[in-house]
Amino acid sequence: MNAPTHPLQVAVLGAGAVGCYYGGMLARAGHRVTLVGRQQHVQVFDAQGLRMQTQTFDETVKVAASTEASAVAGADLVLFAVKSPDTEHAGAQMREHLQPGALVLCLQNGVDNADRLRAVLPGAAVAAAVVYVATEMAGPGHLRHHGRGELVIEPSPASHAVAQALGAAGVPTEVSDNVRGALWAKLILNCAYNALSAVGRIAYGELVQRPGVQDIMCDVVAECRAVAAADGVTLPGDVDAAVRRIAETMPTQYSSTAQDLMRGKPSEIDHLNGYVLRRGQALGVPTPANRVLWAVVKLVESGAAR
Repeated sequence: MNAPTHPLQVAVLGAGAVGCYYGGMLARAGHRVTLVGRQQHVQVFDAQGLRMQTQTFDETVKVAASTEASAVAGADLVLFAVKSPDTEHAGAQMREHLQPGALVLCLQNGVDNADRLRAVLPGAAVAAAVVYVATEMAGPGHLRHHGRGELVIEPSPASHAVAQALGAAGVPTEVSDNVRGALWAKLILNCAYNALSAVGRIAYGELVQRPGVQDIMCDVVAECRAVAAADGVTLPGDVDAAVRRIAETMPTQYSSTAQDLMRGKPSEIDHLNGYVLRRGQALGVPTPANRVLWAVVKLVESGAAR
């Protein structure tokens, strides 16, 4: 894909808070965007459009919408934003409809989704992305943005052109040769915040003020760093500063795990603290803090399901 000289055809598979933010930003910039999501949102998208209530604007953006994975047909770019446990199923659903040459950009939590997706989309162009954005669906068809919005994406033949289109749409985007390290750095942020925000049902800014929380976060981060080092991962930048910055730049954000549990939905904890736990076991690295947070969230999740 060369630098786009015309509007891109974009499909967002998994049009929740993250997918709607990036799809909405591209639609607002004039690209043709189809949001594929749940019926309650699709009805509103069709009737009214996507309401984007961000830190800098509050607008309703015109989009196409569908509940079917077949709506990816004809897309130059697929923003793949389903929950991590649904990666293989959603990938298989869209496989026969994917246009040759389309880039599938994984906007998911966790570090292994792109590899899992490549396994079900042989021959397709799949690139991992690291997402730094605080968003929620405040109601059907209503996106609320709490902060940030930048992306780091994996190199591919189309990555630089897509990064250019995203940048022009107001999404700062970097193409990096160390996306594995960046994914791990993001995983560490999620491991530090997500479970604690979920168990306490509390936003990040208030969370870090609670007694003992920062000590737990330090233990979690230290374990994650040890597992990453044993796994041969080079972490970019200052991870400790990045952890502190989350509470400063996203003080009103509840973690995606908290949002899932508050809605009675399954969480992605198996792909966050649970992933660090499993890799630690495989590599001989103890991860007791991550084990406790994973187990506690699983308990809360099973109670919500009942």
